[in-house]
Amino acid sequence: MQLNHAQRELTLKIVYYGPGLSGKTTNLRQLYARTRPEVRGRLLSVETRDDRTLFFDVLPVFFSSTTGYNVKVKLLTVPGQVIHVATRRIVLRAADAVAFVADSRRSATPENNRYWHSLREDMRENGLDPDRVPVVIQFNKRDLPDSRTDEELEVVRRRGREPVVGAVALRGEGVCETFHELMRAAWQRLDADANLGRNIGLGEEEFLGRIFSHLDLGGTTLQGRYGAEGVSGGGAA
Repeated sequence: MQLNHAQRELTLKIVYYGPGLSGKTTNLRQLYARTRPEVRGRLLSVETRDDRTLFFDVLPVFFSSTTGYNVKVKLLTVPGQVIHVATRRIVLRAADAVAFVADSRRSATPENNRYWHSLREDMRENGLDPDRVPVVIQFNKRDLPDSRTDEELEVVRRRGREPVVGAVALRGEGVCETFHELMRAAWQRLDADANLGRNIGLGEEEFLGRIFSHLDLGGTTLQGRYGAEGVSGGGAA
């Protein structure tokens, strides 16, 4: 978190982490298409032969609070391939919350586990406490054969402390729900650490409402919750 009282600006950093081709970039593209053009920046993406993202994607979402603070939420993805470990650690630095995007197929379990342990190690290398940084687990690609059942995801929920969301990111399913869990967890952690509600006069309800009223939530479990008007979609820049 970066809080600049002089400029009345708060910046949060959210990182999408996980194995290569698990759907991290797809999540950002879906969020970009659902976000009003006036509150989104450019979605930057670098395509490579060995991975869909060599460096990272950046999606800044802006809004102003009723107390006059400009709030910016930066969304980034890390490159999934093993050879990019140094880049992943750079992107992960100072993250306020992390989405761990896993492949739902049972055959991907070993790879998911490797990246889960890598995430915790990368956090420690960055001076982050893996037990304090909010993490939301998204099990993506649930439309593919051999994917985990609802009952299996419920077992994962009960076993850990992280929120778990099922998704088919290519169809937009579970994408907004994952983002909502991230924003709620990030705010609660930062408010507990820095008392943001008192210091800048922006509570959790307004924080979430300001963000999600600018998203097209049609077809999601959040539809109607934040009174969002229709959002015209847009391709990634």
